[in-house]
Amino acid sequence: MTAEASPQTYNRAAVQRRTIAVSMISVIPTTAAMGASFAGSALLAEEITGSETLATLAAGSMSIGSMAAAVPLARRMARLGRRRGLAAGWSLGAAGAMTAVLAAVLNLYPLVVLGIIGVGVGQSTNLAARYAVADLAPENRLARSIGFLVWASTFGAAAGPTIALGPFADLAQFIGLPELAGPYVLGSVMFLAGSAITHTWLRPDPLEVLGTIGSDAPRPASPATVIRRIAALPAARLALLAMLVGQMVMVAVMTATPLHMNGGNQDLSVIGQVISLHIIGMYAFSPIVGWLVDRLGTHTVITLGGMILFVGAELAGNTDPARSAGLFSGLTLIGLGWSFGLIAGSALLTNSFPVHQRVEVQGGADFVMITGGAVGGMSSGALVELLGFQSLSHYAGIAALLLVAAAAAAWITARLARPRQLA
Repeated sequence: MTAEASPQTYNRAAVQRRTIAVSMISVIPTTAAMGASFAGSALLAEEITGSETLATLAAGSMSIGSMAAAVPLARRMARLGRRRGLAAGWSLGAAGAMTAVLAAVLNLYPLVVLGIIGVGVGQSTNLAARYAVADLAPENRLARSIGFLVWASTFGAAAGPTIALGPFADLAQFIGLPELAGPYVLGSVMFLAGSAITHTWLRPDPLEVLGTIGSDAPRPASPATVIRRIAALPAARLALLAMLVGQMVMVAVMTATPLHMNGGNQDLSVIGQVISLHIIGMYAFSPIVGWLVDRLGTHTVITLGGMILFVGAELAGNTDPARSAGLFSGLTLIGLGWSFGLIAGSALLTNSFPVHQRVEVQGGADFVMITGGAVGGMSSGALVELLGFQSLSHYAGIAALLLVAAAAAAWITARLARPRQLA
């Protein structure tokens, strides 16, 4: 606990309202940065190397950066608070975006990979921000709080790819930079904006109000201990599976889609619009998803999310690359299914642990989730070259059906166990 004040000093409800407001304002520019950077990553790498496999490996490097940052970021927040952790993570994202600008100028593939890894730190920070609004939320509104934060991401994330591959690509050429440097110029500015907003206005820190940071806070647990805690609880295991499958399906299909469309001679602006609609599906309906979680329960929403992921993956996979309607619809549904799994899984995970363990458990779960996304993203190009985009999407749909089966089994097990608990 800090020396400034005890947890009783604060009006918890007022701090929660301020935390939600500041966090929502912060994630608008940072998700724009992430969307812009991702939209250009595979295209920039393919332009430099001429290889789809190397292109998707570069795009998948974003997940490597996110994966590497998840646990250190959680440990920093557990020790110093949400504000300092989020601000540092987004600053590193800005540094990564500037490295990618340099890569475009020098035409160097290794710098593309290094820059995208840095952007991935910013992406991991975007994910961690959803837990800041959950820290002080009442249990019956926890999912809705997460949903509103994810929803705020819509404005930046949906506009990011379209602006990056449109006006900012033109701006880059106008000022003498390569066209595909534009997304990373936008990304660096937006990451810095989010970092500055959080550093200035996320006060008091929600973890300070809870009394879990400072000299009286418990020592951080090791990553192995954190993973064992998750594995020991059936509810936490299902929460992690929901987030993991959603991330793997979403990243794998989204990473390969720009290359699939490029093979059909689609215009850059159309590719950007498809990615934007996908991101709208990820974020725009989040308040409704949060409300459904609080009303219907996590198991039901996770089951629905898996079914939506399956339909979206099959629809995208069966669309010709020269046509965009099926890709628009499929990618939007995949984004929506991801939202169902992320919000329901995050709420279930948070409610499964006591306050003093939550931050590190959240970081450990994000590490596993992002690792799955990295595997999906980095293998997608090779799978497309070997088997085709349709097969990649089909296997992604099968993974979604496995999530449906796991959620249904967990729901049945819980229902059968309830009478014995009451007896």
